[in-house]
Amino acid sequence: MSKVLYIQASPRGRRSYCLTVADAFIESYLETHPNDEIVRVNVFTLHMPAFDGFAVQAKYAILHGQHPTNEEAEAWKPVEALIEQFKSADKFVLATPMWNFGIPYRLKQYIDVLVQPTYTFSYTPAEGYKGLVVGKPAFVAYARGGEYPAGTPGEAFDFQKKYLETVLGFIGITDVRSVVVEPTLAGPELAVQRRDAAIAKAREMAKGF
Repeated sequence: MSKVLYIQASPRGRRSYCLTVADAFIESYLETHPNDEIVRVNVFTLHMPAFDGFAVQAKYAILHGQHPTNEEAEAWKPVEALIEQFKSADKFVLATPMWNFGIPYRLKQYIDVLVQPTYTFSYTPAEGYKGLVVGKPAFVAYARGGEYPAGTPGEAFDFQKKYLETVLGFIGITDVRSVVVEPTLAGPELAVQRRDAAIAKAREMAKGF
């Protein structure tokens, strides 16, 4: 049995295009993997540690091979707990809209907590940076109000998909499959058409995930 961590990065619930597509992916996935565990985490309701003060100092103590102080260690415990929840998953499903050409700030905060030296990546002069979350696939449902297809001028403004797949690759998640719904703001008829096409594609992709 596998554990799938389903990370939801939209506060819009049923009105969210990316959540609708990712929900369809999960539904189809469970049809072929009925015994797998789905753990749902919405970053807009998740209690995340503030990554400042003692937590930042703990990070740099660990980075330099030092022992954190008692205060730093206490601030670091919730960071470790969030990382452990993430690393305990065998597969990942993410749903994220584009906000101001990038990802929502709560998803960025989640990533900033997760990406830590010795936990999700390592560094040595001989090997450079090395991801530590390896051998685990991810599926991402993206939604954008505009269109940013590859090979067009709009591609230069896509800091959503490019950033997320870069940071996932940095921590070792290189098998990233995705579906994009765009443009969601070009009128309801086209948006629904693109959403339905993305749902169909996601359902099919889930069978081999």
